[in-house]
Parts: sequence; structure tokens; C-alpha cells
Amino acid sequence: MSTKRTDSNSYTIIFSVIMVVVVGSLLAFFANFTKDLRVKNDQVKAQIDILSAIGVESDRSNATEMFTQYIKQQKVIAGTEVSDDEKAYLIDVKKEMDGAKKGNVQRLPLFVAEKDGKTLYILPVRGNGLWDAIWGYIAINDDLKTINGVYFDHKAETPGLGANITESFFTDDFKGEYLYDASGNFKGIEISKSNGDPNNEDKTDNQVDAISGATITGNGVGAMINSGIRAYLPYFETLKK
Repeated sequence: MSTKRTDSNSYTIIFSVIMVVVVGSLLAFFANFTKDLRVKNDQVKAQIDILSAIGVESDRSNATEMFTQYIKQQKVIAGTEVSDDEKAYLIDVKKEMDGAKKGNVQRLPLFVAEKDGKTLYILPVRGNGLWDAIWGYIAINDDLKTINGVYFDHKAETPGLGANITESFFTDDFKGEYLYDASGNFKGIEISKSNGDPNNEDKTDNQVDAISGATITGNGVGAMINSGIRAYLPYFETLKK
């Protein structure tokens, strides 16, 4: 009586092919099955992050409700064209920045919030840290000259060092920081290692104390903020008229 050999090359190849097809099909099924959930999670995460920039705490259970409550307008700035778009928060900032490098007109999303009777302007920013991408949102007061609040996140900064850009002891220092110099020219914010204001009492020095041991990440945050805000300055000028 003969038995089937299962140690031959042909058997191994056939078995491998079957397993690849089966596993691939299962992965494709689950990826498609969870696609809507993943998209929804990304949308809610964007709403939570935008609200965080103005100090509004929310979670996945109430983010959309809170977003509707505080975000009164969503705008898209494309060159000299400005339009309302209730889905502006879904714009892929990285994709828009990459397109601009190729000569495309960059779409800039802007969120107009109302909090405590004040109008706030929230804009997304994106840049590079030490290891990978960093990003966030900057909320600017209705004077269009001072920061109301910020939210930062990162992909792969060093725990305990650059990753601390997400911590309140760093982000709180940005509140009230003046973005212009004494002559009225936009200067932005420098993340300074030699800042002589460790308690961050001087809001007109255009500086925020750096995180110890995270110089490159800090420089990336400063560059991200300043380049991000500059893109919106032409539109802000129209609001001052």
C-alpha cells in the first residue's frame, strides 16, 4: 500500500501557493470590511485634534457633536480663492504640500471657531522632526497676532525627548505668544535653548523654551509653525481690512 509523499518540492510549492491565496484573501476581506471604520476613526481623530488646539477636550463618543458646537466655519484657501467647505478638516495636508512642490495650487484648510465669545482661527501645520514627520494645529486669536493654543503630534520622535512636544508643559508655553516683532513684521516663534525666560513670562520675545535633549525636534517645530502660518498671512491680511 502506497502513501502520499508530503515532502516533495511540488507538494511544498502547491501548499505555499494555497496558503498565500487563502491568507491574502482573508487580509483583503478584513481590510475592506474595516475600511469604513478606519475612515471614520481618522475623521473623528482629526476633529479631536482640532478641538485640542483651542483647549476643548473631547473623545470619540462626543467629538463630532463638540466639533459642530465650536467650529462655526470651515474654509479652503486656494491661491486668491476662498470657499466654504464643511469637509475641509478631511483635506490631506501632506498631499497638498507635496502637490505644491510640483507647482500645484495648495489648498489650505482653515477652521473658524467660537469659544467664550471669541473668534479663533485654527490652521494645520506639518513638518519634520528628528526621525520622521511632525504635525499639529495652531489656534490664533482674533487679533491675528497672538497664539491661543496649539496641538502637536509626531510619528517617531524619541520617547522622553522629542516625543514630549505633545506634553502640556511644552504646548502651554505657546499660549499668548506674539507672532510679530516690534516693527509689526511677522517673526513667528523660535524654540530656543538659550531663552532667558524659563517661566515664559515674556510673550513678546518670539521665543519658547526648548525641550532638553530635543534640539532638532524643537527646531522642526519652530520651522513648521512659522512656514505654516506664513502660508495663511495673505488671507489674514484681507480680514484686517
